[in-house]
Amino acid sequence: MYRKNKSEQLYIEDFILPFAGKLRADNRWVKLSKIIPWDVIEEKYASQFPSHTGRAAYPVRMALGALIIKEKCGYTDRETVAQIAENPYLQYFIGLGEYQDESPFDASLMVHFRKRFDEKTLQEINEWIAQETNRTDKKDDDENQGPSSGAPQQEPEETLRTETEPLHEGKLILDATCAPADIRYPNDLSLLNEAREKLDAIIDTLYKEAGVKRPRTYRQIARKHYLSVTKQKKPQFRKIRKAIGKQLRFVARNLRIVHQFFALIQEAQGQSPLRSRQKKDLEVIRELYQQQRDMYTHKTHRVERRIVSIHQPHVRPIVRGKAKAAVEFGAKVAISLVNGYTRIEKLGWEPFNEGNTLIESVEAYLRRHGHYPEVIQADKIYQSRENLQYCKRHGIRLSGPKLGRPSTSEKMTKEQIRLEKLDSRERNAVEGKFGEGKRRYGLGRIMARLGETAATVIGLQVLVMNLEHKLRLLFAILAFRSLIYIKRYMKVELDLVGA
Repeated sequence: MYRKNKSEQLYIEDFILPFAGKLRADNRWVKLSKIIPWDVIEEKYASQFPSHTGRAAYPVRMALGALIIKEKCGYTDRETVAQIAENPYLQYFIGLGEYQDESPFDASLMVHFRKRFDEKTLQEINEWIAQETNRTDKKDDDENQGPSSGAPQQEPEETLRTETEPLHEGKLILDATCAPADIRYPNDLSLLNEAREKLDAIIDTLYKEAGVKRPRTYRQIARKHYLSVTKQKKPQFRKIRKAIGKQLRFVARNLRIVHQFFALIQEAQGQSPLRSRQKKDLEVIRELYQQQRDMYTHKTHRVERRIVSIHQPHVRPIVRGKAKAAVEFGAKVAISLVNGYTRIEKLGWEPFNEGNTLIESVEAYLRRHGHYPEVIQADKIYQSRENLQYCKRHGIRLSGPKLGRPSTSEKMTKEQIRLEKLDSRERNAVEGKFGEGKRRYGLGRIMARLGETAATVIGLQVLVMNLEHKLRLLFAILAFRSLIYIKRYMKVELDLVGA
């Protein structure tokens, strides 16, 4: 059934707002704003502005709140500002006192907001949120238990332990992943062709300033040689190597011409006419040419600090050995998972062995909780001899089979089989966190261009995941308390009826 409206045009004057001038207290943005320690973050944020003169910076709640909205909803910078201008709940979340029709700030300021919250600052904010949750949970447990009537209260278990007796509690889950950057899939031939084209653009700028005739760079011939190989479905190795050699010679020619023009312009003017973007590209192209020439000469595909993108030279190839892609290009992130909260243990653009981060992660766990974990759930790469000796020395159980060839005489007991299956099931939680971050919050493709802002985006995505986890726990606690209240009320009613 379908009932046609009387008027197809809906006038904004006739539209009825449901708020009645007030915001709902059970809205997700209202609840999310209450679990973030804005006052503590503001003390850290204000230290970045020691000067007392000039225009005042935007408040920390507006800056960090806008970044959280962007990563939580997956908006662009412009879309984030547009959504804030249209949604009163988002305006309340970023700290505005009343609704306003216009945008509170320009979209270009989102870049500056990201630069103000570096990786270390976001880790501290993440830690404050997790610690506040631990204190709240402990307080709730104390309230639920209450004082026992008639029986003397016992001292906590921690105070009864001796100083020499180690305390082990909790489970630490460790793993690592790659956060791919938004770059084209690189290969040597396409990188050299892109470098040659950028050098041609730089030459177009320089020869006009030098006041000379433009030299021949054979750009059409170079483009023809490049397309003759890339248009083939499966070019042979010899053809690819021959095409790389040709592009190397074209790039070398262009670099020599650029150096000659620089010498002429500096003698005449004393300064470079290139823009800052062109200067950065020229430095990257010089290093790229050296790397490609060394690999071509020695017939290898490996080189230290290999450049795979001219626009993002900080990106490195990360060998993961996955079925989807053996090599990914982006930042490598080692994380730890405790009680559903994710922490970044190490983030780097250069490849590293995540097994070497185990000891640092355990020591950080000790500083946070005051005791060692009972068990560390990790994959086989963490089972190095150094890690095993460290765990044995501190009485920590590291999940997984023993090193070396399995013995035929020794058979696993039922308890060992049960623990191994339990560790395998519980360790899947960290894979779920990776899936949540990559599918929901953009960890599968980092859109930031700069290395520092890309690290900030990764930290913000982890922060948003922890806020979502805390928000789910808050709703669960409220539902549980409501259920207990209803049961108590029903019990009182039944007692009155029975009386």
